[in-house]
Amino acid sequence: MSDEQLQQLVGQISRDVFKSDFKHQAYFNKRLRTTGGRYLLSDHNIEINPKMLTEHDFNTLVGVIKHELCHYHLHLKGRGYRHRDRAFKQLLQQVEGSRYAPHSRKPRKKLCYRCLECGQEYLRLRKIDTKRYVCSRCQGHLILIRKDK
Repeated sequence: MSDEQLQQLVGQISRDVFKSDFKHQAYFNKRLRTTGGRYLLSDHNIEINPKMLTEHDFNTLVGVIKHELCHYHLHLKGRGYRHRDRAFKQLLQQVEGSRYAPHSRKPRKKLCYRCLECGQEYLRLRKIDTKRYVCSRCQGHLILIRKDK
């Protein structure tokens, strides 16, 4: 899906669900990592994480768009547009938008280290310097034995 198609989809959802036009820009932003989308207060544009479409289904994308349009329409009307505001929560429930975006991070690889002396195993997310760090049980040397997915 291109930015132009996203713009048309956001406009269509805004007209059908919110009964109001979307007069600003909507586009994909691949730098968004942990969020599904973002409404920009300064210029009223909406940015969408492209992973909401590539890693999840179309309904997830529509839910995120509805969420951001709730921020958009409430902010322009001068009502409570923040997540904690009652008006936002009520409108989001009314239009059946998604409250939270699904996780789009890939699972991290786990590294498994074993002590040469006592056999104690350690699962780590980050690589450690085996020349510097030792076993916490017997102070023996550690070696990397496998990388789990």
